Amino acid sequence: MCCGLKRRFLLLYATQKGQAKAIAEEIWQQAGAHGFEADMHCMSEMDKYNLETEKDPVVIIISTTGTGDPPDTARKLVKKIQDTTLPPDHFAHLQYGLLGLGDSEYTFFCNGGKIVDRRLQELGAQRFYNTGLADDCVGLELVVDPWIDGLWHALKEVFLLQKEKEGMNSAVDAVSNSLSAAPHVVHELNLSSEVQNLKLEDEGVKSSSVLSQKLVDISLVASNRDTEASLVHSVPPISQSALNIPALPPEYIEVQFQDTHGENPRLFSLISEGRAFEVPVTKAVQLTREDAIKTALLLELDIADTAFEYQPGDAFCVMCPNNVSEVEELLRILELSEKGEYFVCVKVKQGTKKKGAARPQHIPERSTLKFILTWCLEIRATPKKAFLRALVECTSDVGEKRRLQELCSRQGASDYTRFIRDPNICLLDLLHAFPSCKPSLNLLIEHLPKLQARSYSASSSNLYQPGKLSFVFSIVEFAACPTRPVSRKGLCTGWLAELVAPQLHANRNTVDTNGGSCSTEKISIFARPNNAFHLPEDPSVPLMMVGPGTGISPFIGFLQHRQKLREEHTDWEFGETWLFFGCRHQDRDYLFKDELRCFLENGTLNHLKVCFSRDSSSAAEVAPPKYVQDVIRLHAKEVARVLLKERGYFYVCGDKKRMADGVSDAVVDILSMEMEADKLEAMKFLATLREAKRYLQDVWS
Repeated sequence: MCCGLKRRFLLLYATQKGQAKAIAEEIWQQAGAHGFEADMHCMSEMDKYNLETEKDPVVIIISTTGTGDPPDTARKLVKKIQDTTLPPDHFAHLQYGLLGLGDSEYTFFCNGGKIVDRRLQELGAQRFYNTGLADDCVGLELVVDPWIDGLWHALKEVFLLQKEKEGMNSAVDAVSNSLSAAPHVVHELNLSSEVQNLKLEDEGVKSSSVLSQKLVDISLVASNRDTEASLVHSVPPISQSALNIPALPPEYIEVQFQDTHGENPRLFSLISEGRAFEVPVTKAVQLTREDAIKTALLLELDIADTAFEYQPGDAFCVMCPNNVSEVEELLRILELSEKGEYFVCVKVKQGTKKKGAARPQHIPERSTLKFILTWCLEIRATPKKAFLRALVECTSDVGEKRRLQELCSRQGASDYTRFIRDPNICLLDLLHAFPSCKPSLNLLIEHLPKLQARSYSASSSNLYQPGKLSFVFSIVEFAACPTRPVSRKGLCTGWLAELVAPQLHANRNTVDTNGGSCSTEKISIFARPNNAFHLPEDPSVPLMMVGPGTGISPFIGFLQHRQKLREEHTDWEFGETWLFFGCRHQDRDYLFKDELRCFLENGTLNHLKVCFSRDSSSAAEVAPPKYVQDVIRLHAKEVARVLLKERGYFYVCGDKKRMADGVSDAVVDILSMEMEADKLEAMKFLATLREAKRYLQDVWS
């Protein structure tokens, strides 16, 4: 490093919900202490960087969205590098390291990063550091933290090799007229695939991103009889360990209170995903009996006077607010109850050390405090470690301060997972558990993510019911636990249920979907089209649908659409239709039972196979199948015929972990048996079906 100049690398991030950006910012903050300068840009800012001419190392942080797609901010670059006319040495000059973010609950894990990584390799780019794939299912930090630690070692090796090459070239040039160039040994990068084995050694340069805190003799606020760890209490060895905690993120937001005069922004101004529509709820029906384990509701929306368009299989998003009582409680803890209706002006703090600091796009420049906490910030979000680190500075009690330090430290990774991540602890839970913690409003705006709209599958067809959009959901319940003493309903499902409660009360004894009455309640929605989960373009192609519980929702739209097409085109040939449905009890939560019977009677649905996992089967000689994957195995010949011989489509909708994976395993076993091939070959064939968009999933975790 000459003349104290820092070695530059290009740092690109592509994010959908902010995680990739936050990790990139962490790398940017750490870079200086290691003698590097990170030139950080969002991948969408293609006017600020040029990979075609980039000579310095490139570090890429990229998430995955939807069904394995790169995030919206990566689309321009991905489209550009996927140009098939590019030569195979287009990026031969480029050295890069890539960290992909994903969730192994979904089929195409880290696919956004894999797409970019694979294409860069195809175009000749060289990895200077092994690709990392972080899994949000078990905790991104388990891969992210060691990957960042190893990054500095890898970058040093790159620049050392570069310097050796430059030095060798200079020497060769100096003696080229009198001596033959001597062969030289190239210093190869020796990067372990196990990034956790890479040790950070920076010749005495101490990282500002990791603070070594010497153990202080403190007593946690807990009784001597506490021998088990909890959210607020630690035990050895962590309680007696020196801690490596993240650097304190620089503050960058300034909040100024004004008066109570003015109007809040329209909700539609908060979204960037497309046009939003405010539509009335015209029908609300409870589909399950009162004694069902889960309550499922059907809502019908009137979209006749809007430009909202959808196809069966599409999803759409509902904009929902935070829970009113939780907002009020947060205001009380922040000692701002009297200022909820005051307007606040949100600006970037002058002199902030945060690179590229800007007011978050989801935060209005001027609105009431209550509007921000109700519609803009995800106050139920699980706090990231950087947020915990910032909360340390707002905590006065020495025991509480120490415990927060432990939870955000490298040594406390397992405690963070066990007591914060796994039980989905939110800010309110933390503030109740650590009462001396009094964060500022600007800290919440800096660290809480955007309140995301919730996605639902359409359970109707605009062809069958013009001007109507229906959807089905179960009211989500989060049980109380030791770290969260109160139970909660799902944010959106709980709000929707409360919104339509008067209609449900008036109609609570009706399980038929013809019930319900007009409502003046309105909700805001916007489209989220599904590029693949649609009926086949050729109606003669057979299809199999697997949708237990509320997973049946899109298939009701499929069948409505197919019924209308059959009525309008009597000369068309229509393929065979199968539906596999399951629920707990036949008489409690058999959704759309009457509608399915009608579809069978009019020939729209050819085969309906159902199972009930909790019903008693003591009278039967052979126990009936409990789950849809079991029923599918009973019809192995038909499944194989549709997929192998008739080039049919196979759709799965519902819970990923407990159902969709089991269905996938059943299909693999069926293919293996019918193809007379081993399981690996069957898995490869299923992968080709996925790629051909003939095996399609709409699943959630």
